[in-house]
Amino acid sequence: MAKKEFKAESKRLLDIMINSIYSQKEVFLRELISNASDAIDKMYYQALTDDSMTFHKDDYYIEVIPNKEERTLTVKDTGIGMTEEELETNLGVIAKSGSLAFRKENEIEDGHDIIGQFGVGFYAAFMVADKVTVKTRSLSNEQAYKWESTGADGYAIEKDDKEDIGTEIILNLKENTDDEDYDQFLEEHRLQTIIKKYSDFIRYPIKMTVTKSKPQDEDSDEYVEYQEEETVNSMVPIWRKNKEELTDEDYENFYKEKHYGFDKPLKYIHTKVDGTIRYNAILYIPENAPFDYYSPEYEKGLELYSNGILIMEKSPELLPDYFSFVKGMVDSEDLSLNISREMLQHDRQLKLIEKNITKKIKQELKKLLRNERETYEKFYDAFGRQLKFGVYNNFGANKETLKDLLLFYSSTEKKLVSLHEYVARMPEEQKYIYYAAGESNERIEKLPQTELVADKGYEILYFTDEVDEFAIKMLNEYEGKEFRSVSSGDLGIDTEEENQKAKEEENEHQDMFVKMKEILSGKVSDVKVSKRLKSHPVCLSTEGEISLEMEKVINAMPNNQQIQADKVLEMNIDHDVYHSLKAAFDKDEETFKLYTNLLYNQALLIEGLPVNDPVEFTNDICKVMI
Repeated sequence: MAKKEFKAESKRLLDIMINSIYSQKEVFLRELISNASDAIDKMYYQALTDDSMTFHKDDYYIEVIPNKEERTLTVKDTGIGMTEEELETNLGVIAKSGSLAFRKENEIEDGHDIIGQFGVGFYAAFMVADKVTVKTRSLSNEQAYKWESTGADGYAIEKDDKEDIGTEIILNLKENTDDEDYDQFLEEHRLQTIIKKYSDFIRYPIKMTVTKSKPQDEDSDEYVEYQEEETVNSMVPIWRKNKEELTDEDYENFYKEKHYGFDKPLKYIHTKVDGTIRYNAILYIPENAPFDYYSPEYEKGLELYSNGILIMEKSPELLPDYFSFVKGMVDSEDLSLNISREMLQHDRQLKLIEKNITKKIKQELKKLLRNERETYEKFYDAFGRQLKFGVYNNFGANKETLKDLLLFYSSTEKKLVSLHEYVARMPEEQKYIYYAAGESNERIEKLPQTELVADKGYEILYFTDEVDEFAIKMLNEYEGKEFRSVSSGDLGIDTEEENQKAKEEENEHQDMFVKMKEILSGKVSDVKVSKRLKSHPVCLSTEGEISLEMEKVINAMPNNQQIQADKVLEMNIDHDVYHSLKAAFDKDEETFKLYTNLLYNQALLIEGLPVNDPVEFTNDICKVMI
C-alpha cells in the first residue's frame, strides 16, 4: 500500500485540531455520526433525482460497534459511500468538505439538511485513535476502496472487497495513559451516553448491540446475559413535532429527560421562528430556583443544537442575565459554525435568536401574570429577585423590559401587586408612588415613618429584598409617577398651610434643636419638627440619594465601605416624651444630653441600625431608671 503525504498545511491543521480545537475528546463520535448521517442524506437526494432508485428510510441506519478484544470502535453507515476520487478529495485534504460541495450543488428542501460543512470533523477520530481505517463503496461504483492513516504522516488508499454500499470507519484506539482512559470508548453504557447526549436527534437510527439480562426461567432468581440490537437515539426531536400532537406530559417528560431540573416546570414555551434566522425552541420556567442560583457558581444557558446535533450544553449568549433562570434548548438550521462545531463563527445569529427569545419570554410572563396570577406569584417567589437585579444592572438598560413584571407587597391590599395595579388605584391628588424598606413586612408595618402616608389613605409598597430600593432608584418613575420613600425628607403631602405651621414650630424650638444637633455631631445632619409622626416620639429620615436601608445593605458587603446616609432626627412635638425633653433643656443640661442620646439610639433601633456604643446606651437606660 503506497503511502501519500498530507499537504504541509494539512499536517499542521491536523496537529492543531487534534490537540486544540475540540474541548472534549468524546465529541469525535458526534462528528463521525454526523458524517454518517450526511452520507444517508446524500443517498436520499440521489433518490429524488434518479427515477431508477427507491429510498426506503427503514433500510438506512448508522451502527456503532465496539470490539474490546481488538480495541477497535467502528462507525458504519448505509449511506452513499465514496469513490476513490472522493476519498482522495475529501479525506486527503483536510478541511475539504464533500458535504459543503454537495450542499452548494443541490437545492436542500423537505426538512433535510447536510450537517457537515467544514470537512474536519472526521479527523477528530485521531484524538482517540492511533490508526483510522475507512472502508467504503460508492453508489456509483462497484469497486470498494480502503483509506488508512496513522495521523499527520500521511495516508494510503487501495482497493477493498467491501460488498455493500456505504462506509465503515474503524478506529484503533490509543493505549491508555495515566491521564487518559481510551477504553471508556469501548464500554456500551459510555457510548450510549455520548450518543444520547450529542446525537439523540439524528434522523436515522443509530444502532448498537447491547448486553441485557433476563431470568434463567420463570421461577429462577438466576439471571443470564444476552445481547440484542437496539436503536439508541430518539430520532424525532420533540421540538420538530406539531404542538397539537404533544401533551403537557410530553413537555414535562422532556424536561426530566434532559435533566433541566428536579422540579416540575411552571410553564413551557414551544416556539418556531421562520425569518431572518430559523430556529425551534422549547423553553421552560422552573418552579424552584436551583440551590446555587444566586451564587457565582451558577451557569446560565440553553442547549444549542444545529440540525439536531448538540453543539453546546449551555450557550449563555442565548439568554440575558435577568432571564437566566430559563431552561431549555434551541435548534437552528442557519448557524455558521467553526471547524469544531463548538463555537460560532459569528455572534450576529445568536444575538438575533437571543433578542427573539427574550421578547417571547417576556410575553409569556406577562400573560402568566395576567391570566394565572397564583402561578406567576410562585414564579416570582423563586425568581423575582433576579428580575429586580435586571432592572438595577447595566445602569438600568433593561428597566423598560422588566418594569411590568415586578411585584411588591401592598400595605392596603395585603398581597403582592404590580406597579401598574398600584398606579391605577392612586387617588387623583397623590403625587408619588410611596414605598418603605425594611427586613420584613411585619417590621415595615411598625415603622413610625409610615403613619402620615397611611393616614392619608395612600398605599405603600413594602421593599424587603436588598436589591429593591436600588432597582427603584434606577427605575426612578413608573407611568409618570416618581417613587418616594416614606423616610424621605419631603413626602409631597403637606399643604402650604401645614408647611408654614411647621416652619413656625421649627423656629420656636430652634435653640433646643441646635443644641441637640451639637450633642449628636457627626451622627445626624439636622434635627427638626416631624410632620409625619403621629403616635411615636422620634424617627429618622434621610436627605440625599442614600437611604437608611441602602446604608445597611452597602455596609454589609465584604468591602465594608462604611457609607453613611444623611440622617435627620425628627421629633414629634406633640408627644409626652418631647415635653420631658423640653423640660430638661430648660433646667438640666446633663439630663437633656442623656435624653437626646437615648432618643437618637431609639430611632436607630427602630430602623434596625446598630447602636454605636451598646454599653453606653445600656448605662444611659440605667441612669433614667435610678
